[in-house]
Amino acid sequence: MSDERTNLTRDDVAHLAKLARLAVTDDELDLFAGQLDVILAAVARIGEVAAADIPPTSHAVPLVNVVRPDRVVPSLPRAEILAGAPAVEDDRFRVPRILGEEE
Repeated sequence: MSDERTNLTRDDVAHLAKLARLAVTDDELDLFAGQLDVILAAVARIGEVAAADIPPTSHAVPLVNVVRPDRVVPSLPRAEILAGAPAVEDDRFRVPRILGEEE
């Protein structure tokens, strides 16, 4: 792996800041130039990985849906369920209208 640096200049950083519409001071230009060099070198190292035998993936590990099979089980009787409701109408829960719809 090579450790090539692009050596961004203050003018390069000023140009990038202008494109991004960022107000950058003179001190920040020097600081950001060094930091961006480190970032660009890290990205360049990633590009050097021998990836010809590695298939492209969307995730680092395979995704598997963890679901259980459906089972039919007895439920509570309707009367017992509705007994705890604050309002019941036509053997169903009664809830306040939220959309202002007409019947």
